Amino acid sequence: MSSRPNLIFLMPDQLRADFLSCYGANFIQTPHIDSLCVRGVRYADACTPSPVCVPARSVLLTGINAIRTGVLSNGQFLRPDLSACGTSTWPEMLSQSGYATSAIGKMHFYPWEAAMGFQHRVICEDKRWLNVEDDYHHHLTVQGLKKFHGNEHEGYQENRGAVISRLPWEHSWDYFVGEEATKYIRNYDQDQPFAMMVGFPGPHCPYDPCQEYADLFEPEEMPDPYPEAPGQPPNFRRSNIQGNLGSWNGVDYSEFTTAHKKKIRAHYAGLVKQIDDKVGHILSALEETGRQDNTVIIFSSDHGDYLGDHGLIGKGTFYESSIKVPLIVHLPWADNGTVCSSPVSIEDITATLLHFARCKIPTHLDSIPLPGLGIQTDSVRDRVYGFLASGCMNYDGEWKLAKYASGDVMLFNVKEDPAEQINRIDHSDYQEIRRQLDAELTTMMLRSITQAHSEKTVGTSWEDLEFGAGGWHRTYPMPIVGNDE
Repeated sequence: MSSRPNLIFLMPDQLRADFLSCYGANFIQTPHIDSLCVRGVRYADACTPSPVCVPARSVLLTGINAIRTGVLSNGQFLRPDLSACGTSTWPEMLSQSGYATSAIGKMHFYPWEAAMGFQHRVICEDKRWLNVEDDYHHHLTVQGLKKFHGNEHEGYQENRGAVISRLPWEHSWDYFVGEEATKYIRNYDQDQPFAMMVGFPGPHCPYDPCQEYADLFEPEEMPDPYPEAPGQPPNFRRSNIQGNLGSWNGVDYSEFTTAHKKKIRAHYAGLVKQIDDKVGHILSALEETGRQDNTVIIFSSDHGDYLGDHGLIGKGTFYESSIKVPLIVHLPWADNGTVCSSPVSIEDITATLLHFARCKIPTHLDSIPLPGLGIQTDSVRDRVYGFLASGCMNYDGEWKLAKYASGDVMLFNVKEDPAEQINRIDHSDYQEIRRQLDAELTTMMLRSITQAHSEKTVGTSWEDLEFGAGGWHRTYPMPIVGNDE
């Protein structure tokens, strides 16, 4: 057995924290995910800095924020000359240090079959990308099945995307991913440690659990959604409706009742339960192969889902239900489980993986090791900064400032007002808080903008005799410099 631990990063797509029993949900039991908390740390206030799929995943791959990656929307991806710019992905760094690296499930790379540093891939892409001929596509073809669009299910429009999957459980998206992950563990026979990322396509929409899991939850048992707040910018709902009318989804949320929202929540809970069962199978595979005592497991998600909060569906703003995600680090050598209540960012998963792999953490990363794990570090995060093309955020664990490209600015005290119903941006009592958060956010944005263009640095000066003599050749791209350089 290697002295370095195996690493497993479990990442469901679009999973909000409050639909897990270990995060206080009393309408669902997620015993397998909960069991990860018994040894290690559960982060009670974990956030995604970029609550859209591809920006969040690009932050996780590189450990640098979305301004610096340049990936601020789902229509962008990491530049192909990233290595020439001096940045490696965490699977590249782990592969170079002797780990066997594997990515199973949804990764949302462009192109979808790109390796991005993983030596082994079994691909089951986004539930909305029906034309991707990935490994899951070939699995279904052999079974005489296919991927179905949400609109090919009964009640899709009437129930606002909450349907029963036409695929049997044993051929569903998350079952396939869970089975492939367990196969990898059971069949792994190399001496070197492995690092495996498992991307479950659920509980992302369509909200399509299999019948046996949908039957476990009733809409009336679901928590009520937060209402649309007085003064909420009208473009939030308007753009949310328009975006979901696209062919990828095609659901019209112009009329979005409490009944619709609670049915969606019940189906979402069914999807979460499906994933919990497959997490249980992965944990069983570790026990069966004797690896449970030498495997660090990180469980998190790229972003949350409104599920009707604020009259919205999906993600994309800096509201709590969009940014708050589960984050659990299971340490097999820990004596017990602890809870960290300070704000943390999933951005810091990257540096944490590098630490456990005993890789040097590059100084240019924004990512720092997560707290509470016994990792010696000079950096402590007390703010979570968030960036998208549509807006930015500064969150200190109590106060959250969110600024949007529309010109809307919002200030919430999420401890006193977790439903974010009272925007205090213009309240005279909170102007110093507003100024402080805004100044910090401006500083971070300007620093990040500068670092985002490091590859354009000319690398010469007036003292350079070679430059002065003529015939000088510019290095491009210039490798990215560190935060301390």
